[in-house]
Parts: sequence; structure tokens; C-alpha cells
Amino acid sequence: MSDSPEPVSSLRRALGLLRLLAAGDPAGIRLKDLAELAGCSQPTAHRALHDLIAEGFVEQVAGGKRYRPALDFFVLAARAGQAGGLRELARPVLLRLSATLSDTIFLLVRNGYDAVCLDRIEGPFPIRSFTGDIGGKVPLGLGQGSLAILAYLPEAEREAVIRFNIPRLLDRGLLDEAALRMALEKARAQGWVNLNTGLIPGMAGVGVPVFDAQGRAVAALSVGTLAERLGDERLPGVVSILKAEAASLGAGLNPFDMALRYPSRSLSAVADQAGLDASAGPAGRVERRQR
Repeated sequence: MSDSPEPVSSLRRALGLLRLLAAGDPAGIRLKDLAELAGCSQPTAHRALHDLIAEGFVEQVAGGKRYRPALDFFVLAARAGQAGGLRELARPVLLRLSATLSDTIFLLVRNGYDAVCLDRIEGPFPIRSFTGDIGGKVPLGLGQGSLAILAYLPEAEREAVIRFNIPRLLDRGLLDEAALRMALEKARAQGWVNLNTGLIPGMAGVGVPVFDAQGRAVAALSVGTLAERLGDERLPGVVSILKAEAASLGAGLNPFDMALRYPSRSLSAVADQAGLDASAGPAGRVERRQR
């Protein structure tokens, strides 16, 4: 077989077009505009698109002259994302935060109108929390991590959640809707949430959003600790450390990670592993307590 560079060049051209389509208008891009963005002629772009269509990665919008990524492209990306999910990526972050701050650390994700605890690392101080253990959930708006996610949802989604959750939040001790909206405005203004409201006596917490590459708040990191450990002197340092770790975690997120859309799937894997540990006998149970 010849070592001609032509096949490589054609492949790179096709991949370049695919990247442009993935980053472009969801409604598709016209051939003329795509060729201009790629810096090639329309016939060259058309040949590459023809190959991508044949492989199922690109489709031509019905009744139009636009092109966009096809289903097979998203299926392939989703399968690739399963190799390094959010919980796996976040585990070193949670361990590092817990060791650095000597507090309990939570990873929360949105699930409809709720926030779900996807993972938790226990600190040395006994605490109580709204979510409890891994798999626990609360209405969005209750607790520092939940507030951090809700504050950064798109406005229409945020309003829909508020309308649905206000009765649920009032049942859990929230003062009123005005207080919730003030908390959300403050969260957006400062970029983090600090709670020491007395809803859980003696407890306090800090939550920061985790943003994906598109700037969407898809998760939150939060600290749960004793109120006396989050005074004015310590609070800025805790916030700074949390925000740095959240930025690092967000940069590594896969937008097709199932945990971001279906946290229950990640939690079922945790439950399966817990069952395996328990079946190992007392040694397995001791190991889980130590984690």
C-alpha cells in the first residue's frame, strides 16, 4: 500500500468539518458557509461531507441545504464518555478536599427538580446534612450545593423549578419565596453559596457550581461542617479552595456523561459495588466504613 499523504489529509479535512458542525448552529450549517469556515473549496467540503454522511456521522437537514452532526456521532461520543464518568473524575477531588479542609465533602448533580448526592467523603467531624448519604436527594433550592446549581440554571428553567419547588421547600422549613430569590441573586453575584441558617442547628456549609465547557452548571461541590468552623476568617479560604477544584473538575467533564443526565445509573453502579463488598464478609464491611 502506498504511503501517500492523501488519505491522511482527507481524514483531517473530514474531522475538521465535523468539529465545525458540532460547534455550530444546531439547525445546521450551509455548505458555502462551512467551506468558508474550513478554508477550502465547496467541492472539497462536499466530498468530505459525503464520506461523513456515508458513515452516519453527518446528516443533511431534510428539505434544506444545511448539514449537522447525525445520531451516530452522538452515540459514539456517549460511549466514549462512559469510560471516565463524573463520579470517577470527581473522586480524587473529593478526597483531596476532605484531606485539605478536614470536613465532609459532597458531589451533587441535578435530577429534574431535585439535587442528588452522587458521592460523599466523610470528614472527622460528625455532621448532619439535607441529603444524607450517597443517593439522598433534596428539592433544588434546599442546601448550599443545591442552591449553587439552581442559581445558575437558564432563567426559564430556574423559574419553572422555583414554581414547582416552593411548596416543597416551605414544608422543609424555608422562610418564603422572597428569601429563596434573594439567596439565588446573592449566589450569582458572588459565585458561591454560604449557608448558616439554623435549618440544621449547629451546621453550616459552602457550595460552588461546577460548570461544563458550555458554561452550564451541571453539578456542585459542597462542604458540610460545624457552624463554628465556617467563621469569617476561615470562610474565604474554603471558598477559594472549592472554586479552584470545581474549575479543574469542570474542565475535564465529558458533556455526554450519563451521570449528568441520569444520576440514578451511576448510583446503581455504586449499589452494585456495595453489594459485592458486603458479600466479601466482615472485611468488606470494614473497608466501606473506612472509606
